[in-house]
Amino acid sequence: MASSSGTSSGGSTLLPNSGSEEDLQLVMDQRKKKRMLSNRESARRSRMRKQKHLDDLMAQVAQLRNENNQILTRINMTSHNYLAIEAENSVLRAQMGELNNSLQSLNQIIHCLNVNSNSFQTEDPLNGADCFMNPWNSSIYLNQPIMASADIFQY
Repeated sequence: MASSSGTSSGGSTLLPNSGSEEDLQLVMDQRKKKRMLSNRESARRSRMRKQKHLDDLMAQVAQLRNENNQILTRINMTSHNYLAIEAENSVLRAQMGELNNSLQSLNQIIHCLNVNSNSFQTEDPLNGADCFMNPWNSSIYLNQPIMASADIFQY
């Protein structure tokens, strides 16, 4: 069986003797041309696959660059928002400190007024003299509410 496949692939044993060398050469040339055409087609397909792969990679690069730009834009916006919030927090912390100082001052005033109102009962005008207000004039302010202005809260 192996010999039959060898003879069928050769094909030259079936040709007549006259010009058998020329026929053999003709068959060899045809096979060579067929092989060359097949190789050319294979090379063309390989180049096409390579080109398609390269095109796919270039498209992927473009897509990844676009995504990178979008991410960078979002990072920049987030950083900008963070800095704005940090600045706002600094302003609010400063306002909170000012309000705490005002509250402490007002609490001291209230304490002095309470001490002074007790001093009226003892009739000692010098008691509480180190307070913020004159004890003789404190009776005007004892029952007055402390008002906060709206522009304190603006920044």
